[in-house]
Amino acid sequence: MSKRYDYIVVGAGSGGCAVAARLSEDRSMRVLLIEAGGSNRKLEVKAPLAFAKQFHTKLDWDYWTEPESSLNGRRIFSPRGKMLGGCSSMNAMIYIRGNRLDYDTWAANGAEGWSYDDVLPYFTRAERNEHIHDEYHGSAGPLNVTRIRDIDPVSSALVDAAANALHVPVNDDFNGSSQDGVGQFQVTQRRGIRFSAREAYLRSRRRNLTIRTNTLVRKIVLDDGRATGVEVTDRKGNVERISAAREVILAAGAFNTPALLQHSGIGPADHLRSVGVAPIVDLPAVGEHLMEHPLVYLTYELREGQIGLFDAEDARHLKNWLLRRRGKLASNVAEAGGHVRTDSSLAAPNFQVLFAPAFFYNHGAMAWDVPAATIAMSYIAPHSRGRVRIRSSDPTRKPTVTYNMLATDSEMEEMVEAVELARRVAAASPAHKVLGAEITPGVEVQSRADIAAWIRSSVEHTYHPSCSARIGSPADGVVDPQLRVHGVANLRIADASVMPTIIRGNTNATAIMIGERCADFVRADRAAPPTTVGRVSEVGAR
Repeated sequence: MSKRYDYIVVGAGSGGCAVAARLSEDRSMRVLLIEAGGSNRKLEVKAPLAFAKQFHTKLDWDYWTEPESSLNGRRIFSPRGKMLGGCSSMNAMIYIRGNRLDYDTWAANGAEGWSYDDVLPYFTRAERNEHIHDEYHGSAGPLNVTRIRDIDPVSSALVDAAANALHVPVNDDFNGSSQDGVGQFQVTQRRGIRFSAREAYLRSRRRNLTIRTNTLVRKIVLDDGRATGVEVTDRKGNVERISAAREVILAAGAFNTPALLQHSGIGPADHLRSVGVAPIVDLPAVGEHLMEHPLVYLTYELREGQIGLFDAEDARHLKNWLLRRRGKLASNVAEAGGHVRTDSSLAAPNFQVLFAPAFFYNHGAMAWDVPAATIAMSYIAPHSRGRVRIRSSDPTRKPTVTYNMLATDSEMEEMVEAVELARRVAAASPAHKVLGAEITPGVEVQSRADIAAWIRSSVEHTYHPSCSARIGSPADGVVDPQLRVHGVANLRIADASVMPTIIRGNTNATAIMIGERCADFVRADRAAPPTTVGRVSEVGAR
């Protein structure tokens, strides 16, 4: 091996930035953070409104699913950030932690130490909230959390209409005592600029933290049941091995983390053999249980006198943002929204509603010729599970991804109810005073059967893939509650793939929390006497 570090962190996204920065706080430890992409210092990253302009560029892994059988065989575009900050440099910056019930359910089902009370201190430790100072929030952490200063009046009207139509409260803090209700979202920005995990954790470079960009990790190097390093390729195609004296930590995301495990011989043995990879540890759950939040967009023309973000690309708005960091380019598009229940008997919200004073459809790739607004419904309590599997032994080839979204009748019923709920909001005061004709799904789509058909033909997702290397037993999971990969010593995972089930909300804050927790697990194990990690069906010698 050509170089040697104490810790190697693979992936400079939300979890990876957090764990690398925290581990490097011990100046005696040499930490290497490896990122397949490059810098995030781009206008389309820094200007919040421009996030969709990153899609299908070199900043994007540009994933597409396999044909989705429950969605008329459609392939679903799935962008993933390929740069420092990962998806925190590409997302809509909404800061939501999920619901208390999510974490308490994790703990009740075997993820010991992951209850809401267990994880709350890590959320607050990571956070620097500009507006809220109470027991639920931090004021001294690395991640800046704020509110958009110039919220559009269309967004405000939709919030008021939702409160009136759905009889839910206006909620100033979805991360506080209750998630229910509607209001303005908190965002990961600072002074009108995106504040990604890179800005939060990597601004102050320590000499013991090395960051390598434009470097693809091909596989984890295993030696007698232990992770001892990684094999990488640089942008020129040069292959080298880098040694980790203590641990390798994967934070490559819900697609690339399970793919990297499989390329390293860790995963479902029969599948690995079928694609030409010699299995070393038979771990069937690697790549299984993938979850995502299905999302539908109801769009409306705006009435005369309302313009929303329609003219945001005019030069005067760019000038305003460049000089003052104010105005329309500081919008994250989904400025407001909330969390609601289609059935009052549910234990927690099952939908997140997002209000945007703009036409946003097909990942922002489509435009409308007059000012418009969007009411999007994100199904935050889905049941269906998908899969991530490598196609071949070539580590440069993207794995297959299948969401299997809306595979059950009950899920579709809830989605239809959510569309009906969104229409109630659009018809209520004061929304009906700012919204005009319905664009999608359109007034001709009225029956529940027609709404379901429209959903299958148009549903997308909320950019939250999770759970593909989840906490669980060796039979149904990939890592233990300390995020150690079953059957392999010195190997952990610190990204959204470890969630046992997807949370009710946006996943960026939770991924950062997971990175913070992983660093503490590593430090605790370093201080403890050595132990032997149990092995799981080692098959490499067969």
